[in-house]
Amino acid sequence: MKKTSMLLATAVTAAMFAGAALAEGKTIGVSWSNFQEERWKTDEAAMVAAIEAAGDKYISADAQSSAAKQLTDVESLIAQGADALIILAQDSGAIGPAVEQAVAEGIPVVGYDRLIENPDAFYITFDNVEVGRMQARAVLAAMPEGNYAFIKGSSSDPNADFLFGGQMEVLKEAMDSGKIKNVGEAYTDGWKPENAQRNMEQILTANDNKVDAVVASNDGTASGVVAALSAQGMDGEVPVSGQDGDHAALNRVAVGTQTVTVWKDARELGKNAAAVAAMLADGKSMSDIPGAVKFSGGPKGVEMNSIFLAPVPVTADNLDVVIDAGWIAKEKVCQDAAESVAACG
Repeated sequence: MKKTSMLLATAVTAAMFAGAALAEGKTIGVSWSNFQEERWKTDEAAMVAAIEAAGDKYISADAQSSAAKQLTDVESLIAQGADALIILAQDSGAIGPAVEQAVAEGIPVVGYDRLIENPDAFYITFDNVEVGRMQARAVLAAMPEGNYAFIKGSSSDPNADFLFGGQMEVLKEAMDSGKIKNVGEAYTDGWKPENAQRNMEQILTANDNKVDAVVASNDGTASGVVAALSAQGMDGEVPVSGQDGDHAALNRVAVGTQTVTVWKDARELGKNAAAVAAMLADGKSMSDIPGAVKFSGGPKGVEMNSIFLAPVPVTADNLDVVIDAGWIAKEKVCQDAAESVAACG
């Protein structure tokens, strides 16, 4: 991931925006790609709370995993009087015309979590290359040698390649030395668990089940991987990565069928995206947003103003981090887990 003066930002708290003197009564329109992943409802709740606390109005639309529907959704949000848009892109390329329409009408756009490579859009996300590194480090620590499979994200989402790039940075030396062999990799259409499961089943079949570790790019794909491994009696024996801190994934970490989930506190991302959208709607320039840095690491190398929040890898050794943060209740994490797991003892 090539960056121009990119800094890793921790959560841009509300205190940093205290002096912004924002006018109330704005309408913030949010276009969601889908609510397939558990985390998007968490993002939404934090976003709604921040928008309403600021005296603004939240309107939204769910594209239901359709890039075509998302285009009409954005048009509808504009027609409803959105003063700023936050867009979680279903397809980062296909959303381009909608972004151009908004910009032409003077409506600022925040690309949420997934890159929309347009210099007129603000980009807020977590450091996804570092997420990939964290995933690979945890799996490598658990399985330093052997046959590795890579279940990547959606090919229409630049995050899939950011993650894979980070994974390869960590694993390159072991792969070059021959300690690790890549025995299969596949993109997962729409990040759908059922597609991940099918991809994993095909890789297992092609390798006579001789797969020692799986680097899966999020918790949804990890769930598909674990299902495929379980069908072969291999769950709990093969290290598997993920990300997002989904509740089911955190329980898998506790019971030992998933090695790591990289927790991205969606509450912070939603809250900060709302604050950024409000400031842009009030006329603040993108480069003057607190915590903004320059980023040009997308496929086209377009320089953009961005905020990157810090992810946290969660394994069986530090499950207390998410429990103490109020992300998940201990009983949910620890269901069916052994007492030897520190957070569950």
